[in-house]
Amino acid sequence: MGRAYQNRKESMAKTAAAKTKVYSKYGREIYMAAKSGGVDPQANLSLRGLIERAKKDQVPTHVIDKAIDKAKGGAGEDYAPARYEGYGPGNCMVIVDCLTDNPNRTFGDVRLAFTKTKCKIGTPGAVAHMFDHCAIFAFAGQDEEAVLEALMEADVDVTDIESEDGKITVFTPNTEYAKAKQALEAAFEGIEFDADEIQFLPKTTTSVEGDDIPMFEKFLDMLNDLDDVQNVFHNAELPQE
Repeated sequence: MGRAYQNRKESMAKTAAAKTKVYSKYGREIYMAAKSGGVDPQANLSLRGLIERAKKDQVPTHVIDKAIDKAKGGAGEDYAPARYEGYGPGNCMVIVDCLTDNPNRTFGDVRLAFTKTKCKIGTPGAVAHMFDHCAIFAFAGQDEEAVLEALMEADVDVTDIESEDGKITVFTPNTEYAKAKQALEAAFEGIEFDADEIQFLPKTTTSVEGDDIPMFEKFLDMLNDLDDVQNVFHNAELPQE
């Protein structure tokens, strides 16, 4: 899979307003995971992974509990996933994942972020074929062989394993997420994941340079400011500072 997988523009919780957005996005995602897969984190691995990630991002416990309680009630918002694809500044490829209760509003908001930064929103599938949809697990360790053996014994389809600086990173198809996580937890007692998520990883990168750099930052900021946007994936490569 090559180099770093952190190609998302993370929401930076530097202000109270920004923190609220981060909490809201986690709350919405936790609610959906609990509603669709059950409210018990031990039985719902997607929910458990989300809760662990939320805690690492310092999301308060009451925000997490409120989202789960809402799912227990069965009522509440009726969110649905929505995915938009297109080309950003410098002709980089972009995938925008949303959870929305109003697809028309969300599409309009996302399209505005594209048009305001002179970008082009495409049709479904326009760029997704240029990304691998992967489950990613990163954790402390050095024995790649032992990790691969544990996964193969559990009949997990492993895409790649990397070992660098005392950390092992496992990549599998997104459909293997639950099976891979269960296999790793069963084989390595007390394992703690630095990364435990599903992402779109670009097969190639596009250099973004010159005037396109500030436009790219504006584009990402506009998308991340939208409540309905959960994740933004791209293949842009910016100059190293």
